[in-house]
Amino acid sequence: MVSTAPTAKFGLDSDTIFELWPTSGIDEVQAVIRAVYRQVLGNPHIMESERLVNAESQLCDGSITVREFVRAVAKSDFYRARYFESCAPYRFIELNFKHLLGRAPLDQTEISEHIRICIEQGYDAEIDSYINSDEYQNNFGDDTVPYYCGASSQIGQKQVGYNRTLSLVRGRPEIDSSIKSSCLVEAVATNSTSEIVPLAGGRAAAYADATEKMFKIVVRGAMYSGRRRRSTTEYIVPGSKMTPQIQRINRTSGKIVSITEIS
Repeated sequence: MVSTAPTAKFGLDSDTIFELWPTSGIDEVQAVIRAVYRQVLGNPHIMESERLVNAESQLCDGSITVREFVRAVAKSDFYRARYFESCAPYRFIELNFKHLLGRAPLDQTEISEHIRICIEQGYDAEIDSYINSDEYQNNFGDDTVPYYCGASSQIGQKQVGYNRTLSLVRGRPEIDSSIKSSCLVEAVATNSTSEIVPLAGGRAAAYADATEKMFKIVVRGAMYSGRRRRSTTEYIVPGSKMTPQIQRINRTSGKIVSITEIS
């Protein structure tokens, strides 16, 4: 029987970091299940009908690890509907970083790479790219619930990630699905820091809404005029129009090379 025992470490908001141990009991497993739902789904209210009963059962009897339970939750209809189908692409990517790696994206290269994975390989591959990564393995392994490690110093990570993680972690009351547009599109595109703004109750965080900033999307190999393809095409769009533009690019079978802010 696998089980959970909280470690002595603490993440943002002093949340205990939960880890399964071979000696843990069913109550501790249930605590881990609740922690995974809270972290991966962005602090939602979950109906009984929305729970992943089969995956929970497998975690309880040791058939799957915490990592595989995290994967099941991130690939669930609940997650897909709230964050992939309802949010802007930048928001979806930055929330994947938050929920699965416990940090904010560090630069435009990371964002563009994950948009490319999502477009070319699909939703499941995008989720797997985080959970199968060396970073996930090094920080959480098979048995630890992901937590917000981006708001502390990490080996090999840029310090700019501290402010950006606080931009995404707005405190206990926030439900991530309530915000559909990106919080970091300006900071990431311009490679700048986000100002830390105190929230009610003394909590520090930051927020940058740049949906009306203009961006250049460079696309390679898009279909043009029926059967002809252009080697490279550039689109200039505001952040608020990025979702439909990326959808149109996807329909032309083009490959997004880069997305950069121009104003």
